[in-house]
Amino acid sequence: MAGGQAQEGSPDQSPQGHPPPHHFFTSAEAKAFIDVAESMGFAHQGSLGPLKGEAYRDNDRISVTDPLLAQAIWESGINRIFTDINVSGKVATGLNPNIRFYRYTEGQRFGRHIDESVDLGDGTKTYYTLLIYLSGKGSAKDSSGTALVGGETVFYDQRGGVVAEVAPVQGLALLHLHGAKCMLHEARVVKKNAKYVLRSDVVFS
Repeated sequence: MAGGQAQEGSPDQSPQGHPPPHHFFTSAEAKAFIDVAESMGFAHQGSLGPLKGEAYRDNDRISVTDPLLAQAIWESGINRIFTDINVSGKVATGLNPNIRFYRYTEGQRFGRHIDESVDLGDGTKTYYTLLIYLSGKGSAKDSSGTALVGGETVFYDQRGGVVAEVAPVQGLALLHLHGAKCMLHEARVVKKNAKYVLRSDVVFS
């Protein structure tokens, strides 16, 4: 694992210490989440920008606290990815019940940034970001026949070189370390259609 802080025994671990992407949701499941999120209503999420010490951010967001949904997603397969992974002697026990839905429409993006760990108390802390793409390759086109273009998640090394670039694929789950070992990354601008993402964090204790 990156920096030697996290260790695991799976042979398919990536060189940067991140489990490889997994196809996780079906198209029907992904679309159902989009429909629910749209029915709840998104709120715009911005930032003060780099001149104020914040990464550029322009997207729409919903945040819900749903322990049952977090448990269902965890037990549907994410838990098996973390069977042999530990961080500083801690093991993965579930997902943060704070579930977030992100929507990026044309022209929106999230500049280079890192994801912080969250201390949930009682010795529990988050160490991995979970992103599940709800739209992307394999999803239906919009009413004009346009598929999603852009919106890649890109990771950078300390010199600013591209380490990995992940294009949105509907149902794909992407996991990466966050906190002290988080790699600088960004969500590139969406050029056509809309990008939807479900976000949570893996909790260790």
